[in-house]
Amino acid sequence: MTNARAVDEPPLDAETLAFLTRSGLRRLWTAARTRLERNGLQPAGTIRLQDLDAGEREALSLLLARPVTGPTVMIRLPDLDTRLRASAVGRGLAATLTELGPPLTDRRAARDAAATERTRLWSTAETTMAATSLTDQPWAHQWLEETRRTGSLTRQPHTTALMTITQAIQTLATLFPGTGPDPAPAAWGRGELATRTTGSAHGLDDGTLLARLVLRGIALAQGADFPTDAPGRRALWRRASVTPDEVSSTVLTYGLRPRGGTWQETALRERAEHHLETHLTLRELRILHLELPPGTRVHVCENPRVVEAAADAGCTASLICTSGSATTVVLTLLDALAAGGCAFAYHGDFDWAGIALANRVMRRYGVAEPWRMGAGDYEYLVMRAELQGTPPLPLAGPRMEAVWDSELAPTMEALGVALHEESALELLLGDLE
Repeated sequence: MTNARAVDEPPLDAETLAFLTRSGLRRLWTAARTRLERNGLQPAGTIRLQDLDAGEREALSLLLARPVTGPTVMIRLPDLDTRLRASAVGRGLAATLTELGPPLTDRRAARDAAATERTRLWSTAETTMAATSLTDQPWAHQWLEETRRTGSLTRQPHTTALMTITQAIQTLATLFPGTGPDPAPAAWGRGELATRTTGSAHGLDDGTLLARLVLRGIALAQGADFPTDAPGRRALWRRASVTPDEVSSTVLTYGLRPRGGTWQETALRERAEHHLETHLTLRELRILHLELPPGTRVHVCENPRVVEAAADAGCTASLICTSGSATTVVLTLLDALAAGGCAFAYHGDFDWAGIALANRVMRRYGVAEPWRMGAGDYEYLVMRAELQGTPPLPLAGPRMEAVWDSELAPTMEALGVALHEESALELLLGDLE
């Protein structure tokens, strides 16, 4: 970008500025700015203005010191630059446009700089890879070429792109050390690996560009498809002997009484007998093979308050809480129970987000059925809330059809009231008892 104003150039006086900013010159400055930014900020070439109105013709005649009478005018930028310097403006075209604002951008220089940065980026990537064990692995060259072709890095700031590709190469070289003298351990924790190659335990967190690049490399190295969901990504990490964090996310459960004689199954049964909720991590689900009697009806709710109330009431039914979203750990547990022959009864909020979450569960599991989630249930709860004097909560957001009841969405839209799960708590507890 150009300097705001040359050091020896005073600001334009008010009269000159008022003339230059009159509406009749607006199209001229726009066209001149576009041409200068393309020309490396040099006043070269010609611009053509068409369909001039009377105000534009008058303003251009005064500026150019020649009559402009027709509907079209051709203006040579070198002549305009000379005219501005010789007039009361007292400076060239580029300086005038800068004064009028915003600052000019040398687009040619910007393109050249971007091309130079891209060349430097891929040169650094190739040099970094040549210094690692990846240089002799054909899949690595394919990975680098695919990364170049997608453009995901070049859309980032140069410093970020350079750091990301370097860390991706270092991470892959750590996972696939070849026959070097310092082979990688048999297994890594993802946080441990991230700390070693990025300096941050969160450097390889799910959803980051770096994690996506590394996973693409792992997929090519293992001859696997690139995963499209969280469980697939976790499985791919494990194929490279990397264990993702499996203890920070949990699923809230209550009343699970699995068969089996290990201490884990025994502990769950004892907690169920004592009416205590249990938070299960992904790691526990991986090592604990939950097996309930086939045909067991497991209730699934959305809000932890339902679990709390069920425990306080000493309910005996099995209950799993999605805590507002069906995360990986929730789906992992439901998948295992469905595979073991369990059936699900689902209840959630009567709002559009709640319907969307219920749809996800219903579509995923053929053994899932609605649990007090019909149009009749909704109407009854709305009427009861009104009779109790409960202030209505407006229903907001885009409409969502319920896959299990075609009448539910129209009924909700007609009444316009959102109901959280707690509004049905008394009915739910009666079912759980």
